Amino acid sequence: MCAACSGAGRSRWAWSTCSSPCGVSTPTPSRPSWSRTAGPPPTGRRSTVLASAAPPARVVVVDNAPSDEATAALVAELHGDDPRVVYVREDRPGLARAHNAALPHVDTPHVAFTDDDVLVDPWWTARIEAAFAAADDVACVTGLIFPAELRTPEQWWIERAAGFAKGFERRIVDPAVEAQRDRLFPYAAGTYGSGANMAFTTDALRRLGGFDDALGAGSGSLGGDDLAAIHAVLAAGHRLVYEPAAIVFHHHHRDYEALRRQVYGYGAGLTAYLTSLVVARPATALDMASRAARGARHALAPSSPRNSRRPDTHRELARVERAGMLSGPWRYVRTRHRLSRRPAPGRLAQSRPAGAAR
Repeated sequence: MCAACSGAGRSRWAWSTCSSPCGVSTPTPSRPSWSRTAGPPPTGRRSTVLASAAPPARVVVVDNAPSDEATAALVAELHGDDPRVVYVREDRPGLARAHNAALPHVDTPHVAFTDDDVLVDPWWTARIEAAFAAADDVACVTGLIFPAELRTPEQWWIERAAGFAKGFERRIVDPAVEAQRDRLFPYAAGTYGSGANMAFTTDALRRLGGFDDALGAGSGSLGGDDLAAIHAVLAAGHRLVYEPAAIVFHHHHRDYEALRRQVYGYGAGLTAYLTSLVVARPATALDMASRAARGARHALAPSSPRNSRRPDTHRELARVERAGMLSGPWRYVRTRHRLSRRPAPGRLAQSRPAGAAR
């Protein structure tokens, strides 16, 4: 889901009595049920955004690789008379493609993204907008991701292991300062946020090329599009703000097989993202090589901050994640090669909206 925030003039999202010209886009990979079963209010996740303290001016629902017209029909049924809601069909699978398909429909200074299996806090949009004003040259804001439920051991495991929550204090990440503090900067992009709760300055995101179509869930790389986008912002010298008051609630997988696939995808997405940096700029390989030992300890050592929080249960998942990591580079190269053989002029230009539900 993506939300475009106004950011113009004073921060109107800071006041519950003011509505914000904000747009929201939700990637829905053939899962129209998410639109109806999101909890209160009964019309679903997008309605929770529309009913927030600072409701958006636009909601862009991106129907990614749909097998039928169910999502289009549901959007028309629930929001057909709401001019803020736009339906876009993107037939080529991939989360990055879905995000890019939404961007042509965003005409506000800020754009925020979340997923279709997420509920947003009523003040989510307001807190994001306020965070953009926390410092000069903020081009990215990330927020806190809470679990929507913790009913099964698998949900407990991913909550402990994935590190969705980045803490409860606001952080302003200045690249000049962070490069001195963290030897893995800016490659450990997951330290600063996750794709289910991230926002960008729209102009900066467009200047940086949007999202890499060869990355993301649903692509051959299985993930990493959010990491690449966050890295691009920081590598360009812009500031990032982590705002824990900008809260979303994520529905973790309940069963083991789904968790296993997710963990494999996280591993593949991580190394696919790193490979994408080398493909885009081969000289990056030398810089990465100089930090390889530290990076390996961060990713693999049981005592690293990344791994020490993981529960003792489901130990097999560590091997599953490493298998994913090994597959990531060839997955990215293969996906990028396949894309290069198709007539596609560029990331943002590849969007092919199939119409809008008004």
